[in-house]
Amino acid sequence: MQTSAEKILTTHVGSLPRPRQLADAMVQRDKGKLDAAGLKALPQQVRDAVKDVVQQQVASGIDIVNDGEASKIGYSTYVRERLTGFEGKGEGLTIWDLHDVPEFAARSLKGLDPATPACTGPITYRGQAALDEDIATLKAAAAGSGATELFMTAASPGVTAIYLENQYYDSDQEYWSAIAEAMRVEYEGIVGAGLVLQIDAPDLAMGRHVSKQLLELDTFRRELEQRIEILNHACRNIPADKIRLHLCWGNYHGPHHHDTDLADIVDIILKAKVGALSFEAANPRHQHEWRVWEERKVPESLILIPGVIDTCTSYVEHPQLIADRIERFAGIVGRDRVIAGTDCGFANFASYEIVDPKIAWMKLSALAEGAGLASQKLWRRSAA
Repeated sequence: MQTSAEKILTTHVGSLPRPRQLADAMVQRDKGKLDAAGLKALPQQVRDAVKDVVQQQVASGIDIVNDGEASKIGYSTYVRERLTGFEGKGEGLTIWDLHDVPEFAARSLKGLDPATPACTGPITYRGQAALDEDIATLKAAAAGSGATELFMTAASPGVTAIYLENQYYDSDQEYWSAIAEAMRVEYEGIVGAGLVLQIDAPDLAMGRHVSKQLLELDTFRRELEQRIEILNHACRNIPADKIRLHLCWGNYHGPHHHDTDLADIVDIILKAKVGALSFEAANPRHQHEWRVWEERKVPESLILIPGVIDTCTSYVEHPQLIADRIERFAGIVGRDRVIAGTDCGFANFASYEIVDPKIAWMKLSALAEGAGLASQKLWRRSAA
């Protein structure tokens, strides 16, 4: 995982706006309604979208880029296409803060209708061809682009289990472990191809309130210990400095009043054997939690990737505000161990754009500008 001794590097969490035609085609395919001509055209649509999204990232000033998750119907639900055993139908899940405001929830989640099949048989990995295609597409799109580094996202066992209900394994732990062992093929394949692996693990924070029941904190902490242990085992063959881990409390418009405080889970999160941690640090519910990192001893090997722009608001953050946020974290762990990121993705599901695509790119440009301001100040200060 690259760092810089000259400036604050920039990145983002993963999903970026897809072209409307591609998004519509993916939704139709997900519902089994895409005709033969559409299915034939889809791979080239994805390749064209990835080429464009890489170019836009670089043009916006983003250093560490990815494919925007253009080929995936959803950041977590895509795994049903790459794993065996998902032939059933799930009953769905409850987002407990939105449960408290049902009228608002209907507006907040409008357009979001991801297929959520259930696990009804043994899980194995069958997605090698799709993974190889994604890797080849990203590498081809990034060739000569000037990107500093490439990363690729993959769903954690825990977040997969949140969206895809277990109707086969005897316990949650057995289910998580089965997913982990299958997804290990994907994790190792990404790193083996020379890319940085980002494991998307919102379950490590939102798993308390996006679930069948709203868990008590002690119960969630016990589950969290198990989730981290299983995740570490799945990544046992991968050097920690090739992995960045993303956790969040759910990337949707809502009150988020059931979000677990970072201070209540950070001790367990830090047991993850990863080289970098990506987390929300810009939105109104979690912006204040930079103090948590100030109060804890952060392992010297860990890079922090704080979200310095909010991905759920249409406001474009002022570059100076972004610089201020970056400088806070640089003051805690040092400028060389901070990469400026986003709270979450901009289009976690093909059917669900959280902010307007043009605004998303404006926000990423502001992110790069703010990182530039922070870099000037931090390096000028050291030279004085």
